[in-house]
Amino acid sequence: MSPQQSKSSRAEKSAAKERVAAMRAEEARRERRQKLLIYGVAGLVVVLIAALVAYQMVQQGEEEDRLAADIEGLQEFEIADREHVAGAVDYEAEYGTNPPAGGNHAESPQWQNCGIYDTPIGSENAVHSLEHGAVWITYQPDLPEDQVEALRDVVRDLDSSESDYVIVSPFEGLTSPVVASAWGLQVSVDDPSDERLDQFLHQYVRGPQTLEPGAACQGGVGSPIE
Repeated sequence: MSPQQSKSSRAEKSAAKERVAAMRAEEARRERRQKLLIYGVAGLVVVLIAALVAYQMVQQGEEEDRLAADIEGLQEFEIADREHVAGAVDYEAEYGTNPPAGGNHAESPQWQNCGIYDTPIGSENAVHSLEHGAVWITYQPDLPEDQVEALRDVVRDLDSSESDYVIVSPFEGLTSPVVASAWGLQVSVDDPSDERLDQFLHQYVRGPQTLEPGAACQGGVGSPIE
């Protein structure tokens, strides 16, 4: 091979190496652009999801506030004590609410099993269930049978996620035909068809007032009829 041919061959090899290097560099740039695009899209999705979750939480909070504000006659009580005690508690004398809407209550695991009862139940047990997020619907023992059945239908029509945390029972000494109680909260109605009863249930069954989220409303005491 002549010197000129050798020089030409080296130039061609050098040019080939440069083309390969340029192709590799371009491929690397293309991969970086793809990664940046993927990361950018993933980041945008994360931001959008976070924004959506935050928006839903704000909307839920506003809806809860609106529902609470819309429940005419809603009573709120400051409950100072929540000890587990043995024996009876005179709630009317101690807290001024009848039925009770919180306070010291029966020892574990003596909460009241949620469900529908046709006889009075122990307040100490029911209040323990309120601590777990239950709503206790009480009615005057002489409430007409059709009204009692209508009240039970209100509970039957709930989703199981709600009805599983509701107690219904007669209660002596009520000043209103029907009283719904959650921890620190209470509303009285004259008729089971009163929309405030539904509002109260949807708002406060395992609601924000729940002191022990996730605690059971079964495995305690009592045998509901359904």
